[in-house]
Amino acid sequence: MRNFSLGRRSIPIPNPVQSHLKESHPFSSIGKLSSLPLKTTPRPRRLRVACAARFRPCIDIHKGKVKQIVGSTLSDLKDEVSAPVTNFVSDKSSAEFAKLYREDGLTGGHVIMLGADPLSKAAAVEALLAYPGGLQVGGGITTENALSYIEKGASHVIVTSYVFSDGKMNLERLKNLVHIIGRDRLVLDLSCRKKDEKYVIVTDRWQKFSDVSVNQKVLEFLAGYADEFLVHGVDVEGKKLGIDEELVCLLGKHSPIPVTYAGGVASMDDLERIRVAGMGRVDVTVGSALDIFGGDLPYRDVVAWHAQQQALAV
Repeated sequence: MRNFSLGRRSIPIPNPVQSHLKESHPFSSIGKLSSLPLKTTPRPRRLRVACAARFRPCIDIHKGKVKQIVGSTLSDLKDEVSAPVTNFVSDKSSAEFAKLYREDGLTGGHVIMLGADPLSKAAAVEALLAYPGGLQVGGGITTENALSYIEKGASHVIVTSYVFSDGKMNLERLKNLVHIIGRDRLVLDLSCRKKDEKYVIVTDRWQKFSDVSVNQKVLEFLAGYADEFLVHGVDVEGKKLGIDEELVCLLGKHSPIPVTYAGGVASMDDLERIRVAGMGRVDVTVGSALDIFGGDLPYRDVVAWHAQQQALAV
């Protein structure tokens, strides 16, 4: 399996949190992170890099098919009343999309299993095998299966429900994942919604607010355990109604490691808004709006925008 560079962010990032945090750390109850003093944990060094936002492609898989679903409508319930809102179902396989992204030189894309059924797992593996080292995978990732996805070609695993569940964050599980696959293989999904003027991480298929907010202190703390963050603006995700510019600004200002924003992109203007609001430090993924997923935004225009950003950074 080949290694690949993350472009402008390929420089190794030190891991001061993990090296200094003891098992008996007083903030092992993650709900207390909102009051975590900055001096308690050494701040990860922010990379000084050329400002160049990147396009991160996606392959969302539901029951073995590549789909675009409004994520906030997903549910663990199996009755038909709770069926998710589906924007698009592709007749192309996950491997075909993976090959497209490989041919266009797009790295760091996300393969997301929207369910733990065997068909979705098989489709995810097909995508990884079609583009070894070029894609990250998420959905049902645990300490038991994380390494197997890396061995099948994933550059990183994306972790959500295993660490963030039932409104809480399980720090011991996070530490165990880092121990098994390494910090440089882990992406933390910090998808969030606005509540009382704060962005709060949501759990259980985005249905439940956790006790962890996305802010400078939390981002710096969690950066000691992850190589990247993935953040869906849940209030706008899948709706093609425009981005959450305030959230993008927060991420660009305070994330000490690479971060990708997802949610609400509907036009090329939205890509530019992300570039400006995120100060060139926030990557973007686009789903339902793309013409390859039934939308109106030309995929080729987005790829050209991505290439232009990389050229400007050289």
